[in-house]
Amino acid sequence: MADLVYRSVMRDIKQKILANEYQGMRLPDERSLSTSYQVSRSSIKRALGVLAQQGIIFKKRGSGTFINPLYLKNRSLFRYEGSNVGVTDSFKFGNHKQGIRLIDYQVVPASTDLQQDLFLDDNDFVYKIRRLRLVDDQPFMIETGYIPIKITPTLSPAIVKSSIFNYLENAKGKRVTKSFMSISVAPSKIEDQRLLKLKPTEPVGIMEGVFFLDDGTPFEVSNMRVHYKYMKYSTFVNLDQES
Repeated sequence: MADLVYRSVMRDIKQKILANEYQGMRLPDERSLSTSYQVSRSSIKRALGVLAQQGIIFKKRGSGTFINPLYLKNRSLFRYEGSNVGVTDSFKFGNHKQGIRLIDYQVVPASTDLQQDLFLDDNDFVYKIRRLRLVDDQPFMIETGYIPIKITPTLSPAIVKSSIFNYLENAKGKRVTKSFMSISVAPSKIEDQRLLKLKPTEPVGIMEGVFFLDDGTPFEVSNMRVHYKYMKYSTFVNLDQES
């Protein structure tokens, strides 16, 4: 329950930031926010901590908590508003509708590379899931994922037509909270051009990496080929280890 409280507060603060409801780009202090939301100081502290990690706000010693102006000017396609790092919770398009079209669903032996990346044995199997992501019925991503069967043996084709990470959280109580990703750009292939409606001369963005459960277990190896128009990515680096 406490987990849901801080996330609710975090989302509301973020909405108010986007609506320019805080004068002088400054947030109220923790005590005032605690009173306003009628929640504990620890919930407020955790919500503000996540927003700071995302680079949306920053604390200035002795002055208070302020909104990062660059966040408002350069909001990325990647806006982690949920509790996992899946595409559904990471890609936000305002009021536009997201959709998923299942291209392929197989159970296959784990290759040598997958065994290494997902910490599997020689006789382990994985789901190979290929999906097309859409916004308002317009394709923007071809997604190929490999997930160990032993972690979630109930992953049916019906389930993977929606958010896998949200299903994992809601039905199994497990969250995907970490990822290691590499991002690059390459010439588009024939399949990219066909599915993403790209011209032969247009490039495709590539995101490859591993997603991890909150206990550190590797959950999925993923390859995402993204329409170049959606490849805007902002990041925030914080070397200050002070909590």
